[in-house]
Amino acid sequence: MFDLNALHSSVDGSIFAGKIHFSAVTDSTNSDALAAAREDAPHGSVWLADEQRAGRGRGDHGWESNAGQGLYVSILLRPQIPVTRLQLLPLAAGLAASEAIVVTTDRTADLRWPNDLLLASRKVGGILVEAKTESLDGENRIAHAVVGIGINVHQRAFPADLATQATSLDLATGRSISRQALLLSLLKSLEREALGLMDPAAAERIPLRLNEASTWMRGRKVEVHGPQACTGTTAGLDQSGFLRVQTDAGVVIVQTGGIRDLSSLEAEPKL
Repeated sequence: MFDLNALHSSVDGSIFAGKIHFSAVTDSTNSDALAAAREDAPHGSVWLADEQRAGRGRGDHGWESNAGQGLYVSILLRPQIPVTRLQLLPLAAGLAASEAIVVTTDRTADLRWPNDLLLASRKVGGILVEAKTESLDGENRIAHAVVGIGINVHQRAFPADLATQATSLDLATGRSISRQALLLSLLKSLEREALGLMDPAAAERIPLRLNEASTWMRGRKVEVHGPQACTGTTAGLDQSGFLRVQTDAGVVIVQTGGIRDLSSLEAEPKL
């Protein structure tokens, strides 16, 4: 269980100070955060749960959220950035989560576009960003964005039918990882990334940083699922954070969807 007193003390002086809301059990921390956002909850508010009964990932996929096993947290942001920069937020959150894993475990997490965290090719976490835009004085702006992050920490087993084989930080490291230490590292990194989004120069570097940090962004043979379904080789992110895939018919700019690795399948011996 989390030490809530220590947790609140540790975030003093940050955008999260006095704004962490903990539930032993909830349906979804993202749903809690979205509901509070509609009631004008402030920037930097955090919803944390020990268990989710209806945790979800991108594309309405469920997220296993058993009690005491993982980090289930959603952060409400009201970023003062152009709407055109909103698509960089999930990427920035991925960089923050990856850094938190490195700090907490000394293991480097890979990033699979657009929102998956991997350790040794197994999924260890995911990110779901849900945002609302509105028009003010004839200009579109971001009313709020909720960054939901789920990371497997103590799990020892997973359902056999998962699309990507999963792991947990404990399984990957062979030791028990502190969820509290992971959360504090995550919040620290996410605050810095959120501030960076407000700086045009720093925001422009986010796709470049992803290109360098991930083994998935370049030279990976993939199958793309979604509206822009195709098969090809990843060719890096463009300046907006969209994935470029080189196909036989040319380059496809993938704005939404998911990708599946085909390189490892091709490498398997044929019987």
